[in-house]
Amino acid sequence: MRRREFIVGAGSLVAVSRAVAQQPRASRRLAIFSLSESTTLMNERSDNRYYRALFAELRRLGHVEGQNLLIERYGREQNTFGPAALASEVVRSNPDVVYVVGPGTLLFKQQTDRLPIVALTGDPVAVGLVQNLAHPGGNITGVSVDTGPSLYGKRIALLREILPGMSKLAYLTLRIDAMGSFMSAAAAAAGITLEVAPLELPTSETAYREAVAQAARNGASAIMVGDNPDTMTNRVLIASLIGTAGLPAMYALPEFVDAGGLIAYSFDLVELNKRVANDIDAILRGENPGDIPYYQASKFELSLNLKTAKALGLSLPPALLASADTVIE
Repeated sequence: MRRREFIVGAGSLVAVSRAVAQQPRASRRLAIFSLSESTTLMNERSDNRYYRALFAELRRLGHVEGQNLLIERYGREQNTFGPAALASEVVRSNPDVVYVVGPGTLLFKQQTDRLPIVALTGDPVAVGLVQNLAHPGGNITGVSVDTGPSLYGKRIALLREILPGMSKLAYLTLRIDAMGSFMSAAAAAAGITLEVAPLELPTSETAYREAVAQAARNGASAIMVGDNPDTMTNRVLIASLIGTAGLPAMYALPEFVDAGGLIAYSFDLVELNKRVANDIDAILRGENPGDIPYYQASKFELSLNLKTAKALGLSLPPALLASADTVIE
């Protein structure tokens, strides 16, 4: 009887061991924090090519969700009590590393100096996230889409090639976006009056409609749309509203031009997400975020939409067309 019990017990242990062995091992935890994006985008089969690039690079580096990586997603659906509360929830959960997409990294800096953060941000030195790009210090590193006022100045200059008489520019962005000072500096250097239209999170279609309508009422010659995940999420709506208002607009990603926007001068977000994956890999392998250099975007592409230009009654300069990387006819 005892021998029989032992055999049954041993068989059960073997079955349990096999079951455990067959279960995916998720030994490390990555949290993705993006206030405006749906969590359905945050996977390797996403409709969003930037997330696909992130997950493909993580896989290449040996980090596979469901095998050795557990991913916790914090997106638009979870942002019910405000950005600060959602950031606190992430900090309390204590993952091995957090990837913060767009505005929101300052919330983490205010709440923790220990949790490793990899961020996709504007200029991290200007807003006080890190000490310098080469040696960030602290618990934050990442990639920057921002090269300072010069980037905004370049976008203004490109708009002026299309609209030589542009005198007033509306800037559509989020209040939480800390890069407004760069935009103000660039506009001042160009001798252009700037009207900032800041939106609160969570945004709404009504808020975007009112911001665009206000820019038109106040006599803006054109609109520049801020580069953050919320405007990207609402790109079809934004391009449609601005087109209906009859205003030329500059965007930060080519997807806006695909959606009917006039012009985009954009950073290579696929490359930047691959670099994010490498930063995440380095931290999971034991490196200190403060010792990983913060990467600044260096490659930019120009996209133009001829159909939109025609609808606005604009003639695009031949030199501008010749310099474009992508032209939609």
